[in-house]
Amino acid sequence: MIILENISLKPYNTFGIQAEARVFAEMHTLQDIQTFLNTAKYKGRQKLILGGGSNILFTKDFEGVVMKINTKGILKIKETEQHVWINTQAGVVWDDFVIYCLENNYGGIENLALIPGNVGACPIQNIGAYGVEVKDTIESVEVINMQTLQMFELHNNECDFGYRNSIFKHELKDKVIIISVNFKLSKKHQLHIEYGAIKEELTEHEIFKPTIRDVANAVSNIRRCKLPDPKDIGNSGSFFKNPSVSEKDFKKLISLFPKIPSYAQTDGTYKIPSGWLIEQCGWKGHREGDAGVHKDQALVLVNHGNATGSEILDLAGKIQKSIIEKFGINLEMEVNVI
Repeated sequence: MIILENISLKPYNTFGIQAEARVFAEMHTLQDIQTFLNTAKYKGRQKLILGGGSNILFTKDFEGVVMKINTKGILKIKETEQHVWINTQAGVVWDDFVIYCLENNYGGIENLALIPGNVGACPIQNIGAYGVEVKDTIESVEVINMQTLQMFELHNNECDFGYRNSIFKHELKDKVIIISVNFKLSKKHQLHIEYGAIKEELTEHEIFKPTIRDVANAVSNIRRCKLPDPKDIGNSGSFFKNPSVSEKDFKKLISLFPKIPSYAQTDGTYKIPSGWLIEQCGWKGHREGDAGVHKDQALVLVNHGNATGSEILDLAGKIQKSIIEKFGINLEMEVNVI
């Protein structure tokens, strides 16, 4: 375990925002986490659990304790002819886990290839892409109570999974630390290739009987074209959620904006792409100092070098206001603002 004071968090968030942590503790084992939580010096202090830093926007220094979870390990628990169960530690890089599954021909998360962040964050956000959400493969989540140090397991139906949402963002926020995630993956695959541009990408490469690796490669190619690499320009991927509107409101919208794209949902609502809404309001490529909207993907807010978190948050607020004024739709931020 490494404990440091007054440490820059710039290397630990994909936006590349400069902020400081008064205390920064890096955990490599479950024992590290338990020992730290039980240390009297840190017991009463506010804590921020940090994984890959891919879904966070620092608007100020963090006066409490940042706990960076770097636990590693992927373990096969059991398997049948149809399925395999895998326990994955919270600190494992998400795309490393995707690669592990592809190498072992375990299906279910190939549509989630190249999503940044660590495994421990995936249940919190219920990460999703191209018609698949991680909840579809999560069997259970193992956590530790930050106060009592008691460990317990939450099964899928106890996690309150929703669109980019879970119990970990609400009732259990700041109360538990995710230790590991148990996944149930397929050995006989049902591919999801109808959503977005996956089928077009496969056809372009003359792949007509795709494997899970083919699907993952197609998704990766699409993401590389659509989303900027944080190594090249600071960003957190999609900054806003795609809003859902009622059938009544959708009919009003389509009468005013006949070309508005949408996806019908099973609950009768319609999901509208945030990127399209933002682009229609003229924000694509917009820049205010070093805070901006990406030139190729309006859903992505970027740090051109030295933007502060407050400047990016201010820009996000202006975008939200313009969407309400033009479309009557409230865009909800996907990132965690600190």
